[in-house]
Amino acid sequence: MAWEIVIGLETHVQLSTASKIFSGSSTRFGAAPNTQANLVDLALPGSLPVMNRGAVERAIRFGLAVGATVAPRSVFARKNYFYPDLPKNYQISQYEIPVVQGGSLSFFVGEEERTINLTRAHLEEDAGKSVHDGDLTGPHGEAASGIDLNRAGTPLLEIVSEPEMRSAAEAVAYARTLHSLVVWLGICDGNMQEGSFRVDANVSVRPVGQKEFGTRAEVKNVNSFRFLERAILFEARRQIELIEDGGTVVQETRLYDADRDETRSMRSKEDAHDYRYFPDPDLPPLVIAPDWIDEVRQDMPELPAALRARFQADFGLPAYDAAQLTVSRGLAAYFEATVQAVGAAQAKQAANWVMGELAATLNREERDIADSPVSPAALAALITRIVDGTISTKIAREVFAAMWAGENGGSADAIIEARGLRQISDTGAIGAMIDEVLAANPTAVEEYRAGKQKAFNSLVGQIMKAARGKANPQQVNDLLKAKLEG
Repeated sequence: MAWEIVIGLETHVQLSTASKIFSGSSTRFGAAPNTQANLVDLALPGSLPVMNRGAVERAIRFGLAVGATVAPRSVFARKNYFYPDLPKNYQISQYEIPVVQGGSLSFFVGEEERTINLTRAHLEEDAGKSVHDGDLTGPHGEAASGIDLNRAGTPLLEIVSEPEMRSAAEAVAYARTLHSLVVWLGICDGNMQEGSFRVDANVSVRPVGQKEFGTRAEVKNVNSFRFLERAILFEARRQIELIEDGGTVVQETRLYDADRDETRSMRSKEDAHDYRYFPDPDLPPLVIAPDWIDEVRQDMPELPAALRARFQADFGLPAYDAAQLTVSRGLAAYFEATVQAVGAAQAKQAANWVMGELAATLNREERDIADSPVSPAALAALITRIVDGTISTKIAREVFAAMWAGENGGSADAIIEARGLRQISDTGAIGAMIDEVLAANPTAVEEYRAGKQKAFNSLVGQIMKAARGKANPQQVNDLLKAKLEG
């Protein structure tokens, strides 16, 4: 039987406020346990939550970015469950009326563009953290667990997609694009190692052609894109094998174990009624006036979708290139600065270098675009030397590596001169090399004239070798063809 995977993602985005969503405690990461939790976070009797305006503003910003409806009135609810790291025994969240409703997110899977609809995005507080450390002991020396409430009350925006994704690769592409967007908007630092961006994957399978969804399992708190893909692939395979062996998938919450590359059952999955939602009596409805939305809209940066459209219109870039160049504000700004320096006519050449050699080197050295030792102006100077025929693209890669290493002050011109890399464009000199190669390779000449194209490529290689890679490739091709066919 052919199976189809159905995936919906719930993403917890930690908002970039300095204080918590309902208290003045700091959200700074890395503090000593329980040093950033005040009486509100600890749920001491008589303490009352106060809404953080900055958290609401960030939710509005996200809603505008994805084309959603920002609710003029939304309600906070108590979501009841009982864990040691939840001091109140309930979480303040939003249920029936979330602050952000609808919207969509577009992204590329390879070179295919996809759009996934969003169900909602709602504000809520984070729970604390259970610490299972081997060094922790109880009063009699027994092994013990600890509770760190520093995260309790940290502001989250939970973004829920429709179950419209059909592969692990698509889910990862969606998550990467969402991650880039929230960082672009400045509403989240995006640090997945510190828990600022966590994904829950709801995974089910069904026979191809069936309309009804299968029973889903939720894989909780995946904090890397690589693990997200592996968790979904494992979970889909587990469910298919279970069904084909005559078993039944049960609705449950599962944990992904990266060391064993498998998901494991944590607990049965609760439904909404199990949480006994009801409006929080300590918090009035959240009212967002149209003027406030307009203020946020005026302060918004140019969004990735608008920038992609502009790159296509102004520079004639393909949609895929424009999408790759707008994965972050830093990368987009670098590309624009390069084009400004080299000229719009060379925008495609600039895009190729930014997406190719530059991106590969940044990735290999695990650097951010802001840390690139090759500036946009320096890259533009290198591209100019390719365009004017001073060096070939192949030689330019050698020059780029030297620029990256800081050789000769990172100047393309200085490196070209110091290394003697200037391209040979003199037709007489190239013609003489061609004559020597033809004389030394009569068999290849005869094979070409007999219709074997590979012989032509072999002769080009011999000529470039004789020129130590510095002959103008186009001139070599043209002159060689003329001599062979003359």
